[in-house]
Amino acid sequence: MWGVGLAVYVLAVFHRSSLGVAGLVAAERFDITAAQLATFTMLQLLVYAAMQVPVGLLVDRFGSRSVMTGGLALLTLGQLGFALATSYAAGLAARGLVGIGDAMTFICLLRLVSSWFPARRVPLVTQLTAVTGQTGALAAAVPMTWALAHLGWTRSYLLAAAVGLVLAAVLLVVLHDTPDGRNLRGARLTLRTVRESLAASWAHPGTRLGFWMHFVTQFSSTTMALLWGYPFLVRGEGQSPTSAGVLLSLMVVAVMVAGPVLGLLVGAHPWHRSTLVLGITGAIVTVWSVVLAWPGEAPYPLLVLLVVVTGVGGPASAIGFDLGRTSNPAHRLASATGIINQGGFYASLVLVVLIGLVLDWRTPAGAATYPSGAFVWAMATQYPLWALGLVQVWRYRRRTRTRILGDPEAMAALGLPG
Repeated sequence: MWGVGLAVYVLAVFHRSSLGVAGLVAAERFDITAAQLATFTMLQLLVYAAMQVPVGLLVDRFGSRSVMTGGLALLTLGQLGFALATSYAAGLAARGLVGIGDAMTFICLLRLVSSWFPARRVPLVTQLTAVTGQTGALAAAVPMTWALAHLGWTRSYLLAAAVGLVLAAVLLVVLHDTPDGRNLRGARLTLRTVRESLAASWAHPGTRLGFWMHFVTQFSSTTMALLWGYPFLVRGEGQSPTSAGVLLSLMVVAVMVAGPVLGLLVGAHPWHRSTLVLGITGAIVTVWSVVLAWPGEAPYPLLVLLVVVTGVGGPASAIGFDLGRTSNPAHRLASATGIINQGGFYASLVLVVLIGLVLDWRTPAGAATYPSGAFVWAMATQYPLWALGLVQVWRYRRRTRTRILGDPEAMAALGLPG
């Protein structure tokens, strides 16, 4: 079950990331500015983030199998539309569909994990899920770069869309929501039950802590992978297209290596989940500061360190889901996960827009490309987001620990002495 759901999630990550290496080509195809190019990813992220809570509620009501099937259909339609789009408006509509379909995969998969694996293995399997899903981003780096260069825009994206048809058939035949049933059905959704479920989830400081942990760790790696990493490395740091593709692939490898390690650490030391997040975020801020302050182009080893440390932020964001799992009962797990999963994507949305606006501001009128100095200003827009996220993590970490210390059952659930 996990394998089938994971395959759908890998494809969703591929579709989500496929614009990352096509940014410069898309700018030429649609004849658009940096801010307009950012709008593609902005719309995709906005739709993804806005859909998290509705999707969580739908999964709690109709089960993973039904919701994931609908998401896969929308992903396929969106990528098909993007392949054939020749106008900016059509491209935007297509990326919007991709964002909706993407939003309907990960929460479904986490619900499957909680249904099919024992509780003690959920943190590790969650990290393995997030990590393995990043192979989709890996396929969207070097292979997609090659496809765009040799097959062209339309054929590359049509080929990507065709994979969804195959996976849809496998999903419908194989996937079951729980070991006891093919289709899970929860309580009927009403305005009152929705309001009460979301209010109860958000009222727990652990859910809020999970939200801000997801917020502060994810946006740098997401923005690099989805849109601005490739232009930053090529235009801002003077790397060749091939070298930039390798660096972005290395970031995905870092995600895949760090994920299981963090999963084991979270399972062994649940009391220190927020400590891990604070330490990882501090490392990300430090390395970015060195790169941006470096006179001229940063040396290649420093860029390697940058993508590796930034990449670790991806699996670190998944620690937030474990806070949601241990702070909420099973019947509202998916909706709580949806709340938490908004954090990093809203932050990424803001950052994508800010970078595009600053690049346009710092690029002289009539210039053929972005000057390298413009990227220093653009990437510095991460600092306010880091500051906000770190303050909120520290704030809700104290509240969550106070809540856990006063609840013997919560202490026991974490394997801590009461």
